[in-house]
Amino acid sequence: MQMVTRRSIDWLSEASGDPQQFRMIWSDDPRQPQVVSAGSLFDVVVTQQALGIETLDQLRRRGMPAGAALIDRAAGRTGFLVPPGTRGLFERTVTRETVTPPAYRYLSDGSYVVLPGPVPLPGDRFEWLSPLLRPQHCSPLQTIALGVMLAASARLIARAERYGEEMADA
Repeated sequence: MQMVTRRSIDWLSEASGDPQQFRMIWSDDPRQPQVVSAGSLFDVVVTQQALGIETLDQLRRRGMPAGAALIDRAAGRTGFLVPPGTRGLFERTVTRETVTPPAYRYLSDGSYVVLPGPVPLPGDRFEWLSPLLRPQHCSPLQTIALGVMLAASARLIARAERYGEEMADA
């Protein structure tokens, strides 16, 4: 089970409109998802579920900085928390890696994200794939690693799908 640390809960509460209420909700029900604003403490890169899971797997396999990642099972989406203000760096990285960037949304100022509770159960709609173990630090390496692996994972998935189609025709 993936759990968020107490220190991270305190940090995440600062992205809410009412940090005390935020902490109280998670104290009462640690499975309860909460809506917070992006752009001040972190931005979020959102992508299709399969692509996000593959990207996280590739980051972990290679020992690259992955940061916190979450899943919304009902929407079929994954989200990666990245340092705030790194949209330009992320977009430049992805476009350097591929001429056909994968679909993603970059959420920052004016956007909101639903965070899983600190102790979700497997199968909950919102769950941490990679929990926030400590407050995010503004390292550009995490943003660059995510951009590189997102592009690489999209190519890997596309190649696997083409292989499946080619084998079906044989």
